Amino acid sequence: MTHENQMKAAMAEVPVEDPTRTEYEKLSNDEWFKYRSGPELADMQRATLARLRELNAAYYDDPEGSTAGLAALVGECGPGLDYRPPLYLEYKERVRFGANVFINSNLMILGSGIVTIGDNALIGPDARFYTVNHAFDVEIRREGWERAFPITLEPDVWLGGSVVICPGVTIGRGSVVAAGAVVTKDVPPMSVVAGNPARVIRTL
Repeated sequence: MTHENQMKAAMAEVPVEDPTRTEYEKLSNDEWFKYRSGPELADMQRATLARLRELNAAYYDDPEGSTAGLAALVGECGPGLDYRPPLYLEYKERVRFGANVFINSNLMILGSGIVTIGDNALIGPDARFYTVNHAFDVEIRREGWERAFPITLEPDVWLGGSVVICPGVTIGRGSVVAAGAVVTKDVPPMSVVAGNPARVIRTL
């Protein structure tokens, strides 16, 4: 089953209340959860954003220290990280950087889905990673249910400026995403994609 079909099947599941577990436990298992019902989630986000504010400000006087702080903050980070502030994350534990990753200014990663950025990735300015989906059913959406899906960049991916990556997408090894593209489906390895929605325009 493709990632897209897996996500469709998951979104079709009807959320069920389970008061025996916290919203964070549900989030961690990639299940439906209610953000507004889990005060620990807002606390986690505030703590992450406060630390990022410190690191973003410190970068200009101490880029090496700021970069080391970011590497220590996220869930996983390989050697050779190079970034430009500002950077915005909601769930630091769910973010993984490989080795020799370059991140240009104003990266935003929203939602609780695991985001994996592979070795030697180049992330252009103003990139947006959106991992969360709200319920399509209006009544369920009003109740506050949401569900996140992973985003994966395999090694040697290059994202141009102002790229948007949607929930559940994997971008294959060595591929290039043109500036301004909105990626809604998996990208094959060694491909160039462009447009909204992004489509393959050539192979490498």
